[in-house]
Amino acid sequence: MDSLLNQTRQPAEIVICDGGSRDDTAVILNEFSGEIPGLRILVEKGANISRGRNRAISEAAGPIIACTDAGVRLDPYWLEQLMAPFEAGTASEERSVEAVAGFFAPDVSGPFQAAMGATVLPREEEIAPERFLPSSRSIAFSKALWRRVGGYPEWLDYCEDLVFDLRIKVAEEEPAFAWAPRAVAYFRPRTDLKSFGQQYYRYARGDGKADLWRMRHAIRYATYLLLIPALLGHALWGQEARWLGWLGLIGGGLINCARPWRRLRLLARDLPPHAQMQAALFVPLIRLVGDLAKMAGYPVGLIWRRRNLHRSEIHWRDV
Repeated sequence: MDSLLNQTRQPAEIVICDGGSRDDTAVILNEFSGEIPGLRILVEKGANISRGRNRAISEAAGPIIACTDAGVRLDPYWLEQLMAPFEAGTASEERSVEAVAGFFAPDVSGPFQAAMGATVLPREEEIAPERFLPSSRSIAFSKALWRRVGGYPEWLDYCEDLVFDLRIKVAEEEPAFAWAPRAVAYFRPRTDLKSFGQQYYRYARGDGKADLWRMRHAIRYATYLLLIPALLGHALWGQEARWLGWLGLIGGGLINCARPWRRLRLLARDLPPHAQMQAALFVPLIRLVGDLAKMAGYPVGLIWRRRNLHRSEIHWRDV
C-alpha cells in the first residue's frame, strides 16, 4: 500500500478484493481509506484468486486495469511504465495496445531466499517478450479484453493467470502483450522448503486441472523415474565403465543447477562468502523439492480434470 502511495503516476481508483483473510488484512487496508482517494475494499469470504480478481475488475470504473497482488512492493514507476504502451499505441497509427506485460523481481534476504529467487525466477535478459506469459502481480489490460476472454477462470484455484494469458494470446494478434520490463513488482520468495513444496504442489495441480505443459511434466517424470534410476543402476552395478553412470548423474545435476548459480552471483553478491556458499548449496535441494512437489501435484490435477470433463468451461482452448 505504501508503494501505491509512492507511484509517480497515481491510479484513478484502487479496488482491492480480500477473499476472507483471517488476520488483520482488512483492518490494515481500512487504515489507508483516508490516505488514498478512490480506494474501495471488497471482502468476499471464500473467493479464490480468480474470483477475487474478477470481482475487483468488475467493480472498477476505468477502461484500463492494472493488476497486482497483495504482498508485493511496487517500483515507483510501475504504473507509469505499464500505462506507457497504451498511450503510445493511442498516439500512433499502429494497432492499439490492449494488454501489457510487466515484470517481477525477487526481494530477498539471506542465503535461502537468495537461492530460492535464483532457482525459480528468470532474469529480464532471459525473457523472450513475444513468448512471455506475465504474472498477474504485474500486468495491465483493457477491461474490454478482460470481458472478451471471459475473465479469470474461477474454476481454477492456481495457475489462473497463465490460463488468462493464454486466452489473450488466442484472442489477440501477435504480439498479444506489449513488453514493459521496467514495470517491476518486487516480492519475497518462500522462506522454507515446506511452504515452497506446498506452493509448487499447488502450481502443478493447477497445471493438471487446466491441461497445461504436458510435455514438460512428461520429461520430468521420464527423468526421475527412468533416466536417473538407469544412470544410478549403471553407476552402482554396471559391468563396465561405471564412471559413465556417475558422469551422467553429476553432469546432469550440474547442468540443472547452472542457470540458478549464474543468477545467484548477482542476487547473493552482498552476502558474506560463507552465506554465498550456503546459498549455492541450497540450489540443488530447492530444485529437487520443487520437482518432487510438481510430480506429486500434477496427477492430482489430472484426476480432478478427468472427473470434471463434463464441464464446458474447463476446455478453455475451445473458448
